[in-house]
Amino acid sequence: MKKLALATFAATLAFAPIAAKAEFVNVLTGGTSGVYYPLGVAIAKIISDKVPDARPSVQATKASVENLILIQQGKGEIGFTLADSLADGWAGKEDAGFKAPLKKLRAMAAIYPNYIQIVAAKDSGIKTIADLKGKRLSVGAPKSGTELNARAILNAAGLKYEDLGKVEYLPFAESVELMKNRQLDATLQSAGLGVSSIKDLATAVEITVVEIPNALVDKVGTPYLKAVIPAGTYTGQDTAIPTAAVPNFLVVREDMKEVEVYALTKAIFDNLSDLQAAHVAAKSISLKDAMKGSPVPFHPGAERYFKEKGVTP
Repeated sequence: MKKLALATFAATLAFAPIAAKAEFVNVLTGGTSGVYYPLGVAIAKIISDKVPDARPSVQATKASVENLILIQQGKGEIGFTLADSLADGWAGKEDAGFKAPLKKLRAMAAIYPNYIQIVAAKDSGIKTIADLKGKRLSVGAPKSGTELNARAILNAAGLKYEDLGKVEYLPFAESVELMKNRQLDATLQSAGLGVSSIKDLATAVEITVVEIPNALVDKVGTPYLKAVIPAGTYTGQDTAIPTAAVPNFLVVREDMKEVEVYALTKAIFDNLSDLQAAHVAAKSISLKDAMKGSPVPFHPGAERYFKEKGVTP
């Protein structure tokens, strides 16, 4: 009878509700003026509402590179990252900020693309990437995903940091404040469309959104994609602007339980409308694209959910 009871208990565990205890779930985001942070807050609320016994928290960080390192160190459960940073972390590229390969990383899902948005004060005279020569530019926090994007784009255009008048390594909001005070000529921000920092800037000063030509995007290569910033995305931007985009991913740790990651993935993708209500960038997140283009393996828990939904890499 005792053996039967144990067998029944084991079977019950095997088929227990997927919303098993997730315990503490730290969501690693980015600066509070970017897109990662409000989406992280929305994900935490979804988890709190939909995953019993989960205790989500949201941590503002320097974004992609820091998030990947923290996940590797076991200091976070879900992290936002750019695809190129994820590939660099997996490979352990030292010049991208990684001292060793981060092999504990696992993909949870591909989400929305980041648009590389170069925005200049109109009175700076900057109209093209070449015009950045000798000008003051903020490229994001040091070794952040944004800064890696800045290096890639500028290198493809034949520019080095030494060619610029001044380089600032600042988060989005601080870059905007310096531009408002005429202490910067331009800012490069890698974020979803309609990022609050650039919206704020565009309502305070006249701006020029600088084109990143298709040929330059082709020169940079994978994982950069040709994209367009639609007309009217920001105040004073009356025409569509060609640019580059890089996919974003949610990543988790290899050692997280399959049942836990399944529950978290299910909660997020079964409630995409809640996530999309948090920021316009999330409207680009779709179930059908969730397994596209990952440079690292998917976590079995995420794979299980997507397989149930008929989604494959």
